[in-house]
Amino acid sequence: MWLNNNVTEFILLGLTQDPFRKKFLFAMFLLFYMGTLLGNLLIIATIKTSQALGSPMYFFLFYLSLSDTCFSTTISPRTIVDSLLKEATISFSECIIQVFTFHFFGCLEIFILILMAADRYVAICKPLHYMTIMNRRVCGMLVAIAWVGSCVHSLVQIFLALSLPFCGPNEIDHYFCDLQPLLKLACSDTYMINLLLVSNSGAICTVSFLMLMVSYVIILRSLRNHSAEGRRKALSTCVSHIIVVILFFGPCIFIYTRPATTFPMDKMIAIFYSIGTPLLNPLIYTLRNAEVKNAMKKLWRKKLVSDDRK
Repeated sequence: MWLNNNVTEFILLGLTQDPFRKKFLFAMFLLFYMGTLLGNLLIIATIKTSQALGSPMYFFLFYLSLSDTCFSTTISPRTIVDSLLKEATISFSECIIQVFTFHFFGCLEIFILILMAADRYVAICKPLHYMTIMNRRVCGMLVAIAWVGSCVHSLVQIFLALSLPFCGPNEIDHYFCDLQPLLKLACSDTYMINLLLVSNSGAICTVSFLMLMVSYVIILRSLRNHSAEGRRKALSTCVSHIIVVILFFGPCIFIYTRPATTFPMDKMIAIFYSIGTPLLNPLIYTLRNAEVKNAMKKLWRKKLVSDDRK
């Protein structure tokens, strides 16, 4: 158990030990993180200040951007700093906290994506009852349930991490703490824990992905009964959601549904869903959504006008 561990800190080997490549990674991660913050915080500010974006879809998009911001923040700042260090270390407690927050906000993003799919299903398949079913109270309760579910999932990860005995090697062959790299350092048989990991994280990723794809297939089939303009608008929104789902779930399923084996490409794939996806989501939702773009333009014009009056 945790109190019997001889290891008090871990060494993060990161993506490379080459000094020149580490400087390149510093610049790349810093650029990606600043882009993630700018894009997601801009969406959050736009939705909060725009009366035109008051529908449930934008209510959920607000929380998706919030989870993306927090999800990236659990990894990127430390990775940026570590890329400047000759040897990056992380204490046992900090490692456990990172495991919790990473899985919490990652799972929250999964649940928010499911809620967004449910919202699109009701809006397209039951348009006459949309505002009755997806009222603000119901949406608030659904988001609260998503937060609680994410917390439960993360607590399971912490329980699994704390049950691992560490008594020797402390070099994590990764750029952040996660259960799979930690399993390789445990000085006991980890077969059952790995099985629990697959049945927890792996099942959440796989089942959620299948649910989402089935729901969007049903939605797209129902568009045949809509007008050409209605089909175009609904299709544009759904395609944005589907792109985000594939970009996020593809790498997650590859990482978390395997037995206790690692591949050299794992760290690169982890970059994609931990840093790349939070950066791409704002671009996907804004470039394909005229309402969000118009609201951002109005927000920017208000900012310019207020600056001119000062």
